[in-house]
Amino acid sequence: MDKEIQMSNVPKLTADKVVDYMSAAFASLCINNLPFSSLPPIILWGPPGVGKSQAVHKVADEVSRKTGKKTKVIDVRLLLFNPIDLRGIPVANEKKDAAVWLKPAIFNMDDSDDVINFLFLDEITAAPPSVQAAAYQITLDRTIGEHKLPGNCIIVAAGNRTTDKSVAYKMPKALANRLMHVEISTSFDAWRKWAVEKGINKKVLGFLSFRQDYLLAFDSNSDDVAFATPRSWEMASNVLNNVSDDVSVMYPFLAGILGTGVASELSSWTKVYDQLPSISDIFEGKRPKMPTGSDALYALISSMTVYAREHKDDMEKIINSIEYAMDLPADFSAVLIKDYMYLENGYKERLFHVPEFTKWLRVHGGRLNGIV
Repeated sequence: MDKEIQMSNVPKLTADKVVDYMSAAFASLCINNLPFSSLPPIILWGPPGVGKSQAVHKVADEVSRKTGKKTKVIDVRLLLFNPIDLRGIPVANEKKDAAVWLKPAIFNMDDSDDVINFLFLDEITAAPPSVQAAAYQITLDRTIGEHKLPGNCIIVAAGNRTTDKSVAYKMPKALANRLMHVEISTSFDAWRKWAVEKGINKKVLGFLSFRQDYLLAFDSNSDDVAFATPRSWEMASNVLNNVSDDVSVMYPFLAGILGTGVASELSSWTKVYDQLPSISDIFEGKRPKMPTGSDALYALISSMTVYAREHKDDMEKIINSIEYAMDLPADFSAVLIKDYMYLENGYKERLFHVPEFTKWLRVHGGRLNGIV
C-alpha cells in the first residue's frame, strides 16, 4: 500500500507568494508564446480556510493584469462528480451505429487568443479514488474522455491534507507524480496586507494584530465545528461590516463562525475602543491624546487604516494622519504606514509625492523591512 503523501518535502509559501510565483510564471509563458503545458499542473495544499481558492482567483486576476488578456476561472468541485460526469453523457451518433460523448458544459471553454482559462480542480483530495483516477487523464494528457482541453487552459488543483481530518482521501502516487506541489502557510503580515486591501473590519484587524495566534486556530484533533481561520475571520468581518459593528450584539453570529472561546475574547477586547481618541479629529489635523496600552494602540492604528482607506483620495486628511503617526511608538507607526502603502495598487507611489511621507521615511523608514 502507498504511504501517505508527505508535506515535509514540498515548499511552503504564503498565499501572496503563491500568487506572485504562479502569476509571474503563467504570464511569462503567455508573453513568450510558450504552451501552458510547459509547466506541470500545480496543486495547492493546506488546512481549511487558509485561502487556497482565493489565491487561484487572485492569480487569474494578476495574469489578466500582466498580459492584458481576459481570464476565466472554471471552478470544478470534484467531490460532486462521478467518473462518468467528467467524460460526459453517451449518445448515439448520426448513423446510430456508435456512441459519442457529449462534453460537460463546465469544459466548454472559450479558446480564443485573447482569453486564458483556468481549470480549477478544487477539493481534489475530497473526491473518491475513482474520481481522482479520472483526473489522471486531465493532468497528464490535458484530455477528458474524447475531449481535448484548449491550449489556452491552465490546470490548477487544491486540496486538504488527510492530516487535517477534513473529507480527504489519500492521493494515489501516480496522480501525485503528475503535479507540482505547494503547501500554503499562514503569515499574519501577508494576511494583514490582504485584509487592508480587502477592507476587513477594523475590529477584526485590530484584534488579530493584538492576538496574531488566533488567525489560524485550527486543531485537526478537535471536534469543534466553529473555529478561527482566515476564511472564518473574513466571514466575521462581513457580519460586522454589513449587519452591525456592535460585537456584543453580533456575538451569537460571531460565536457560530469563530467558536465561543475566540468570540468571547474578541468581545472583551473590543471594550478597548472606549479608550480611543476621535479618529476623524486625527484626520482633521487635531492632536487628540494617544492611548498608551498596546491593545489600544493596535485598535487605534487599525481604525486609522480603515478610515484612511475610506478617504484615500483626500490627501490633506492622509497628510494630517501621517503627521500624527510621527508621534506614535515607532513599531506601531511603522505598521500603520505599511498599511497605508497597501490601501490600493499604486498608492505607495502616490505617497512618495507627499513631503510628510518622505519625512516619516527619513525618521522611521528603516522599520519597513526593505519594502520601500
